[in-house]
Formats: sequence, structure tokens, C-alpha cells
Amino acid sequence: MSSTESAGGSPRYKRVILKLSGESLSHAGQRGISMEEVAVIARQIKQAHDLGCQIGVVVGGGNILRGGQFKSSSGSNIEEATAHYMGMLATVINALALQAGLEEIGCQTRVMSAIRMDGVCEPFIRRRAIRHMEKERIVVLAAGTGSPFVTTDTAATQRALELGADIVLKATRVDGVYSDDPEKNPHAILYRDLNYDTVISQNLRVMDGTAITQCREHKMPVLVFNFKKDGNIVKAVSGQKVGTRISECTST
Repeated sequence: MSSTESAGGSPRYKRVILKLSGESLSHAGQRGISMEEVAVIARQIKQAHDLGCQIGVVVGGGNILRGGQFKSSSGSNIEEATAHYMGMLATVINALALQAGLEEIGCQTRVMSAIRMDGVCEPFIRRRAIRHMEKERIVVLAAGTGSPFVTTDTAATQRALELGADIVLKATRVDGVYSDDPEKNPHAILYRDLNYDTVISQNLRVMDGTAITQCREHKMPVLVFNFKKDGNIVKAVSGQKVGTRISECTST
């Protein structure tokens, strides 16, 4: 599926995968779910969807738990694979919260999980997910890929490829990819365009290594942008200049 030029309020991208961290659903520095934050994100997603863009959302679970919290100096740990499964279940909780926020403002939404839990959501089936989007439903994709040792960044890339998306939109709390931590270095440079090789060679930590390598192999572009700025999701799907675009281009 190729992107089309944005004109007259139409989206540049026909189908996108929006990657949200679990922390995006909570207040900065806090844990859990804030329905105020969910409402803000849901409203931005609806605005983008109303342009005619088909949207799949991959959501993380770090606001509820992270596998590292189960490691202890006493040696009484939960196995890492088990911790990963627990994290996947956390993403389902977040997906249901996001679904509630979207449906509150009139969006038709489906939650699809890579781990079957038929009592609360649908199983992820590629053709069914595509059909939901074609019917103008927002699809919230939960439980990562269903396998441990795989990040939600990689899950977002995998779903983008499976579902024929035009781009992966990675929503963050910063304006894009910088040469250094902008909170520690006021002289850090914001990149507007990067290529995959530069991201990998400079270890810019945009996404995990598996995800960015997969994007490079399949020429899937990634846009890293600040979702906290109102209207940026709409700008992203409209093709307006926002954040950092990672593709085959020459980095600047």
C-alpha cells in the first residue's frame, strides 16, 4: 500500500500503526491508568481517523508493570518468560481502557489480542483486523506478538507489515530523535530525517534493534513524534512536518 499526497484535509497515509507506550496512559511520572490522559489520546486518534485514515494501535504495558521489577537480590525471581507474559496481559488492560475512551466519543473500536481471551476481546486474525479497518473501526492490538522476549516496538513493526500499513507512528513525549538527551544537553540536535543505518550505527535508541532492523529490511518508514502536543497525530497522518522520519533517505 503506498501513501498518497495530503490535500484538502485528506490523510497522506491510508493505513497506519500507532505505537503508544503504556506510560502514555498515565500522568507523567506516575503508574496506572489515568482516564484523563486516555481521553486526550482518544480525541487525537479520533481526529486522525475522521480524516479517513485507517488506524491500528499497538499499546504497551509499562505503566502497569515491567519485567525488571520482579528481579530481587535474594534470588527469588519470577522467570523472565513469565514476566513477559504478565507484561502482555498488562497491555490488554490498557487496550480495554483505550477502547473505552474511544467509544466514549463515538468511535467504533475492536480490541484484538495475540493471546486468546475470548471473554474480553477478539483474537488477532490478520484478515479480520484488515476487514475491521476497512469498515472504519479503530483496531487496538494487544498482547504484543503473543511471544515472550519481544518488545511492543517489534510488535508494532510486525503488525504494520502484516496489515499493509504505510508507516509506523511512534508516539513519544519528546519532539523526535535527538543527537543526545535533550533534557540533559541543551545543545542536542533534533533530527528531521534519518536513515535506518544511521539509527543503528549511532545506537539512537529510537526503537529496539529487532524492530528497526525489520523496518529496514522491509522498507517500512517510522515517524517518531511528540503526541503530547495537541494535533500532532493529525499532523502525522496528514504528512505535515512533525517529529523525525526514519526511512531510506539520507540522514540530515
